[in-house]
Amino acid sequence: MNKILDGLIGWPERVAGYLGWLAPLFARLVVGWVFLWSGWGKLNNLAATIENFAGWHIPAPHLLAPFVSGVEFFGGLFLLVGLLTRISAGALGVTMIVAIVSAKWDMVDSLETLLGFDETEYLALFLWLAIAGAGAISVDHLLEKQIASNRMAASPLRRTRTNA
Repeated sequence: MNKILDGLIGWPERVAGYLGWLAPLFARLVVGWVFLWSGWGKLNNLAATIENFAGWHIPAPHLLAPFVSGVEFFGGLFLLVGLLTRISAGALGVTMIVAIVSAKWDMVDSLETLLGFDETEYLALFLWLAIAGAGAISVDHLLEKQIASNRMAASPLRRTRTNA
């Protein structure tokens, strides 16, 4: 029984330990690419974007359409390189919630319908990235290492040890 459990649970867990960097990298690249170009398209066709926002009854479409377009463009760009990932994913997640409520909510007739929207799937990825972070292959990871190194250098315990 232990061999079966190890084969079904232990072995995949050991393999996943070597590939922990892959999931956040792939998720960031996919949604980053999609939203970089989605935001770019909206920014380059702002009049139509404003009309869409007005049609969806989003308040202040002249302000929010360029803002959301910028969030999509820069959020996508930042996700691609793994910079400010948690903030970018959080902001993009909020845009997905607004998109669902404003543009899709009248189509929701069941949980299945709600969960079938692309926006819901993106929201799931953004939630995961906002919580899990960018992963090892990212600018965020490099910055986190630098911050940790600076904290160690500034630590009073470290100064005491080096001066003793």
